[in-house]
Amino acid sequence: MRVALFITCFNDTMFPQTGKAVVKLLERLGHTVDFPAAQTCCGQMHFNTGYRPEALPMVRRFAKVFAGYDAIVTPSGSCAGMIRAHHAMLAARYGDSELQAAVRDVAPAVRELSEFLVDVLGVTDVGAYFPHRVTYHPTCHSLRMLRVGDRPLRLLRAVKGIDLVELPEADSCCGFGGTFALKNPDVSNAMLADKVHTVQSTRAEVLCAGDNSCLMHIGGGLGRLRTGVGTRHLAEILAAAEGDAA
Repeated sequence: MRVALFITCFNDTMFPQTGKAVVKLLERLGHTVDFPAAQTCCGQMHFNTGYRPEALPMVRRFAKVFAGYDAIVTPSGSCAGMIRAHHAMLAARYGDSELQAAVRDVAPAVRELSEFLVDVLGVTDVGAYFPHRVTYHPTCHSLRMLRVGDRPLRLLRAVKGIDLVELPEADSCCGFGGTFALKNPDVSNAMLADKVHTVQSTRAEVLCAGDNSCLMHIGGGLGRLRTGVGTRHLAEILAAAEGDAA
């Protein structure tokens, strides 16, 4: 199986350790992971802010760079959702028949990390060890667009040493929403306050999620209140092994 990592521009710029964790995890499971260096943004920022024709060059580039892979794994539910749900629409509306065919070939191969592990590889116990009290926040795109369901929780439950606690009102949005947090700061901050309150109620040491954008937003709220609660991407917990630094 030819496997590629789509790290996403957000992770590449701000959270490169997450991409490294994906590679470490998949290599531990016996897979070689390619990293196409020509990859760029999936176009989600442009699409969500109304610059849809301007997103088309990124759709073209993605289809070209990732052509031929059996699986394209990404540690981002929002970017996976963008590619699988919207690249075809952009290609049909602003592109041409050749691009539409390329998108049809490539987009279905894109898998959010938990989907790839559970549905494609058929594993839930990935040999991870993480002896901490953890709660999990399901991000909006992974929950509502990709419908990953309990796949991340099944993976976390199999982690040795973990104390996994349920997050109250887990399916409520954290208030980030990309530019939503900038355009509607008062509403965003109110939503964030609710999310921070529920995280604190679990007495977790670590908040886990499948999107670093949400973790950055919630982590900022937790940090400003000096709660002591850390944040870790799902990939980083699953890549952790006994003997690693805490």
